[in-house]
Amino acid sequence: MNQDDLLARLNGIEWNDFECKRAQRGVPEDAYKTVSAFANTVGGWLVFGVSEANGQLEVTGVAEPDKVQNDFLAVLRGGQKLNRVIAVDAHRFEIDGKHVFAFHVPELSRSEKPAYLKGDPRQSYIRRAAGDEQVTQSELERFLRDAAQDRYDGVVLTDIPVDQCFDETTVRWYQEQFARRNPEHVEITDPIAFLLNWNFVVEQRGKTLPTRAGVLLFGTGRYVRQILPRPVLDYQRIDTSFDNWSADQRWHDRYVFEENIFQAWQGLVARYMRLAEHPFSLDPATLRRNDDPPDYVAFREAAINLLIHQDYGDHGRKASIKLFTDRTVFWNPGDAFATEAELLDPTEKEVRNPAIVKAFRRIGLSDQAGTGIRAIFRNWHELGRTPPRLNNDKARKEFELELINQPLVTEAMQRFREALGATLTPEQADALTLALTLPQDEPLSLTAIRSLGISTTQQARAVADHLVLQQLLDKLSDTQYQVRDEIRQRFARETEVQAGDQVGTKSGPSQDKATGEVTGVVTGVVTGVVTGEVTGEVRRLLAVMSGEMRRREIQEALGLKHEDHFRDAYLLPALALGAVEMTQPDKPRSSKQRYRLTERGTALRTGDTE
Repeated sequence: MNQDDLLARLNGIEWNDFECKRAQRGVPEDAYKTVSAFANTVGGWLVFGVSEANGQLEVTGVAEPDKVQNDFLAVLRGGQKLNRVIAVDAHRFEIDGKHVFAFHVPELSRSEKPAYLKGDPRQSYIRRAAGDEQVTQSELERFLRDAAQDRYDGVVLTDIPVDQCFDETTVRWYQEQFARRNPEHVEITDPIAFLLNWNFVVEQRGKTLPTRAGVLLFGTGRYVRQILPRPVLDYQRIDTSFDNWSADQRWHDRYVFEENIFQAWQGLVARYMRLAEHPFSLDPATLRRNDDPPDYVAFREAAINLLIHQDYGDHGRKASIKLFTDRTVFWNPGDAFATEAELLDPTEKEVRNPAIVKAFRRIGLSDQAGTGIRAIFRNWHELGRTPPRLNNDKARKEFELELINQPLVTEAMQRFREALGATLTPEQADALTLALTLPQDEPLSLTAIRSLGISTTQQARAVADHLVLQQLLDKLSDTQYQVRDEIRQRFARETEVQAGDQVGTKSGPSQDKATGEVTGVVTGVVTGVVTGEVTGEVRRLLAVMSGEMRRREIQEALGLKHEDHFRDAYLLPALALGAVEMTQPDKPRSSKQRYRLTERGTALRTGDTE
């Protein structure tokens, strides 16, 4: 981080990777909680010499800089207050004659987590939004399970009989797939001998015993449920769009898989094939017909990713696949150990369940090691669709992938790109399109550009830097960019004009899709909610409001991940009711826009209404 980067961050707010402390003459005790939280999640910047006042960050300076810096670094290197030595990257700045320190706390590896205080693992912290939270017992158990040297799926089960626990049909099916895929291996026909050869059964002290991976992959339902007292997978088909669905609505088709993992895979493929598109193509070299659906690679890799990487030691949460009309959402208990950028690299990754992963790869049911997520993005980009969304939540230890069945370039966007008159390659044009679809306060990262099928970070940087030269993007930092204000405003104006040409002029609010903020006067009917009706969603929003809040803060407080759903079901109806107002109604697209309760909103929240 250089001084310009720091000043840019100070114009925003504290968030999941940025925390400021006053620290004038000493290190505040809660700074070490932040160190634990950053180290246990995704890392972050801890800044000394900055205070928060009226929702704004202000440089106040460290009065005794040498003492504060030396005391802080000595504690981190001492390994006494924290159970780990934390090697931070320290930077010292002088801003308007005031000393400021910025320390980058790195994320620890799987085996080093959790970092905790005072020798007590229960004093481990995780970072959520702008706060440090002490772990719950179940969260601590997840950290310890992932950190164990003996991997969970490789544990030998001493109380399950090897001659009864395996489903013979599943084992025979796997043996056939294996023999076809690996003709160089000598065929082993006996099921137990085959499983013993591949370490799904082991010999200990004269006994033959199954491993946990063996039972999860090949076991009969009885024994699978004995070691996994929750479903392997909850599959739901919901015949409506994601934004029009609420959790209290019933699914249209559902199957809860409680069989072994390979039976779950076979059942899932059968359901997918009933719904998938089936246009065929011919291989120009072999003239063989290919009947795979166009999105089969993405679905296959996403579903297998869900089955092989979930935390099977987490008995309180189950994996799920929800198929909406406009997207498919894959949710897993258990985060990926890699970063999002690393997931897009074609390299071997550390995995949670190595025995289960290898079982799938031996029969070709996955792309090459470390390339599954990359294959998903590539397939989706080839189909011209909006890039998949990843949420690798290392605080909650969960992983979500959305395959959004919507075009990246709409007709309106295509007309706007043509009207710009800039000479752009397809990759540059797509990067600009992606930047315009992001909320105004969300920068375009190099990782996001790579989600467009661009192979390396260097190639993504070249794409972004060309857009800067064309005066379409502004460079915020070495890895982040933002659409220039005049380009965003022009896009908003022209898309509004195009919409008006198509449907005629409408009164009421409009939503700037590029910024995520609401524009116009709120009257009458808003997204199907009539002014005066207080929905359950509005009541939930009012309950979490505190002072002046950014859109993202409200969405995070509600636990909502999808901006469109939050906007249409929560924010717009609350504005229409007059329960919430903007702090800068004359500048709806301002990066400093906040929302707060009105008197009516306060009355609705307390129930003090007529």
